[in-house]
Amino acid sequence: MRRTELEGYINELLSVDQIGDYCPNGLQVEGGDSINTIVTGVTASQALIDAAVKADADALLVHHGYFWKSEPAAIVGMKKRRIQSLLQHELNLFGYHLPLDVHPELGNNAQLARLMGWDDYQPLSGITPNGVVMTATLSDEMSAESLAGQLEQVLQRALTCFVSTAQPIKRLAWCTGGGQGYIDAAAAAGCDAFITGEVSEQTVHSAREQGIAFYAAGHHATERYGIKALGEHLAKRFNLTHHFIDIDNPA
Repeated sequence: MRRTELEGYINELLSVDQIGDYCPNGLQVEGGDSINTIVTGVTASQALIDAAVKADADALLVHHGYFWKSEPAAIVGMKKRRIQSLLQHELNLFGYHLPLDVHPELGNNAQLARLMGWDDYQPLSGITPNGVVMTATLSDEMSAESLAGQLEQVLQRALTCFVSTAQPIKRLAWCTGGGQGYIDAAAAAGCDAFITGEVSEQTVHSAREQGIAFYAAGHHATERYGIKALGEHLAKRFNLTHHFIDIDNPA
């Protein structure tokens, strides 16, 4: 298929034009016009680019791409080497950040819910963009420790931080990636637990003082599944070859 056709479809699927973000969503570095093989991964690191080249990919789709509002504009050093590799191999780079986080089916939050078996989830009200924080009520209560063990088993990694509570977990909220700042909104909404990827120093105090269990399960670990689901969806719809490549990251 054509590059423009692929970009147009994804942009519409993820409602890119309706979501403000900290980076451009869509095509970030232009490569060849024809796309038959796609590689998906979390972050457009040099290791992932090299793996995509080895897989003879025409397009690399990531959650964390380039050109963030806070990053230096100069294309030097590490940034230069990455972009040089993409251009040298005619490899298209597509990046989808918040639009991928919040998609109700393919998004990172939705995919984490699917993996964990959290049914009937919905966006936590008052948070924009809609769906960046999700909430669900468990069918059966569980202890904070049991939820911690389940997260570690499903994500196959140890929690970065865990703040327990004596009360059972019934209603929970989550935001994949770097969503620790939403813990106060989750507590205000009456949630018993909040799950995200990262932790800040003040997060632990917020959890302890508001009586809400907190879980930092890894930024990378909680955001592996949206981009993988997107790649699988595209492969099925357009008969493309798809490889999800997971470059391990303990953060």
